[in-house]
Amino acid sequence: MPVECKNINYKYPGSQFPVFSNLSCRVGMPGFHALFGQSGVGKSTLARMIAGQLNGFAGEIKRHEPVKIFYSYNLERLPGWSDVGEHIVKVTPEANKHRIDEIIESFGLSACAGSGFSRLSLGQRNRVNLARYLLQDFDLLIMDESLANVDEATREQIIYKIKDMFPQKSFLYISHSVAEVSKFCRNILVLRDYSKAPQIAAIDGRDNLKGKDIVKKELEETMLEIVNAS
Repeated sequence: MPVECKNINYKYPGSQFPVFSNLSCRVGMPGFHALFGQSGVGKSTLARMIAGQLNGFAGEIKRHEPVKIFYSYNLERLPGWSDVGEHIVKVTPEANKHRIDEIIESFGLSACAGSGFSRLSLGQRNRVNLARYLLQDFDLLIMDESLANVDEATREQIIYKIKDMFPQKSFLYISHSVAEVSKFCRNILVLRDYSKAPQIAAIDGRDNLKGKDIVKKELEETMLEIVNAS
């Protein structure tokens, strides 16, 4: 059930230069995939197009079957007064409520489940937002810096947990960490400046799972390939 972008062209309103020029790519399903690139190349813009939140572009985004796509992003807000635990229970479909405790615990949120959203740290807020998306019914979840302000060890724990709990779902992970996308993702879409053709280069990642040894040399080779493609 892939999502395909075909010959996408787009300019920001009032801009002389394009963001995307005949951009084409494919997000395969299922799996943990990445969208990587330097700041300003349009990663969030492309993510919002895929999620159906941004229109006004030329070209086509094809969804080969009906697909539920959600877009989670850094510093997304809940009402400040909202009790985190109560909110998560309220927005979670009945069929998924059996997952709440497992996700809250594995995300390191047990101690703050009774707190108001405004009292949480930035990292806790991002984890709460990601948790509530994971508890919905989705086919593809776009994670746009969704684990920003979270320490490296906790990010790793969360990513492994997501891959373990949702093997039949698809994820598009946006991160500035080349090591992270190399290690955890199956495919990395490297987005470049519009002047480079093709504007997206596809690279195979290591797709590491919990308990599986990572070969350092192979990881470094993947990282170098991504950097050279950027």
